[in-house]
Amino acid sequence: MSRRLLAVVCVAGLVWMAGCECCKKASADKEMAGAIKVFNGKDLTGWEATGGAKWTVENGMLVGTQGEKNAPGDLFTKATYKNFVASLTYRTEWPCNSGLWFRFQSPNIAYQADILEYKKPVAWSGTLYCPGKLFLAINEDPTIVNREGWNTIKVRAEGDHLQIWLNGHQTADVHDSTTDSGKLGFQVHPGAEFGPMKIVVRELLLKPL
Repeated sequence: MSRRLLAVVCVAGLVWMAGCECCKKASADKEMAGAIKVFNGKDLTGWEATGGAKWTVENGMLVGTQGEKNAPGDLFTKATYKNFVASLTYRTEWPCNSGLWFRFQSPNIAYQADILEYKKPVAWSGTLYCPGKLFLAINEDPTIVNREGWNTIKVRAEGDHLQIWLNGHQTADVHDSTTDSGKLGFQVHPGAEFGPMKIVVRELLLKPL
């Protein structure tokens, strides 16, 4: 293959890849068209905390950390939701064990799109957790996690069909009937090993289905 032809092929490949990424973004934007901001970027209006974790709004972003003596806690919406698509943009400081609760009714009846690094079994952010059942679906690919920067988790819950995407990669696609409605929320896990953790939320959007 000549150098000129090789260059043309390489450029065409790059254009194709860029086009694919643009299509993905356009599709994601279209799906979230008309979504509501669950976190208003100003204060905790519409939210309520449980436990001893600290929840603050700093520079327009929601920040969660452990409380005194590594106290854990959760932050939940006052409203409940049934069928929806939700998009969460976040970053973390590791080690971290957190996640986006959804269809939360109680500590034993809920789902969570995990933000974690689990060892047994090996599971990364984007894993689907259900209390009493552990993981309903596991993200086994650490390369799609941005440990140093921003990530986007998308959750689609429609009937018993639950789906999760992390940074555009699908990590869960299951059917489960543990709960069909409930609150959205965030978790700060207990334990000194997670003492440095911080979950920072830039945006949480929700579109009812």
